[in-house]
Amino acid sequence: MNAPSRPADPPALLGPAAAPDAPAAEHQAGYSIGELAEAAGVSVKTVRFYSDSGLLPEAGRSPGGHRRYGAGALERLRTVRRLRALGLALPAVAEILHGEAELAGALARQRRETRRQMVELRWREATLAAFELTGPEGLELLGEALENPPGPDVLAAFWRRILPVRLPARLMSAIVASAVPELPGDPTPGQALAYARLHALASDRAAAASIRELTGPGPDCDAVRMYEGLGEAYELAGQELRAGRPPAAGGALDCFVQAHAAAEHRTDTADFRRGLAHRTAGRRDTRMERYWSLAAELRADGEPDMGSAHHWLAVALKSSVRYA
Repeated sequence: MNAPSRPADPPALLGPAAAPDAPAAEHQAGYSIGELAEAAGVSVKTVRFYSDSGLLPEAGRSPGGHRRYGAGALERLRTVRRLRALGLALPAVAEILHGEAELAGALARQRRETRRQMVELRWREATLAAFELTGPEGLELLGEALENPPGPDVLAAFWRRILPVRLPARLMSAIVASAVPELPGDPTPGQALAYARLHALASDRAAAASIRELTGPGPDCDAVRMYEGLGEAYELAGQELRAGRPPAAGGALDCFVQAHAAAEHRTDTADFRRGLAHRTAGRRDTRMERYWSLAAELRADGEPDMGSAHHWLAVALKSSVRYA
């Protein structure tokens, strides 16, 4: 029968390697479980738990059946404590000690997890402070937003419900990525409140269905062609916004009109622009305007988004039609 496997010696980076266990005749010179616990400054229960988990090498048993540990067990126990103090879970510690994972990689993963937890705590702190802005009436709003850690999933699902289902996955993902704001890592109480309100809006499935019916393209419209063209128009409008230019006729507006004309198999004429201006105004939805207003509060970079670009183009179209 093969001899039972024993944990590998700890990597050199973790401290001196464990000395080979003493021969059977010298087992009595090793540590008892109580002596090992006292030398390492831990409880006997901790030593027994680590031993049963396969993290400590046993040198053998006393004639009375008690555990005995060789000299290397003390350094191994100290190594386990160091890794646990850094926040590593026992499975990760075991992988490192057994040579199944590298120390640097495990610590990098723990650092990322710690950073994630810190962001979550900052959001919780900001949300608690936001109660000062709302009073008791904000309990339901803020509490529901923090039932799960803040993230983009609820907002992304909202956009997938209001966009046409026949859009290719690539185009759908690109639109969602542009429409969902990146949440700040260190939010203010005002941003925590804005997220809570945005979360409530995006969680309303009935509202999403209503928005989709009101703002979505018609049955004869080539939605793929329209959204691809609108992406270019919004980018051009964003450049105008960054430059601080007011809404006006130009390349961005032409691109916007042509995206709609091509999708509807129409020609860009004065009559088409007048009709498009009327339809654009008729499809205004206060809930979407609220979405973009709240999303702007969450954006720390102040960059134009789809909402501000669309508004710029809608005003430019209305002005150009009126002027003509």
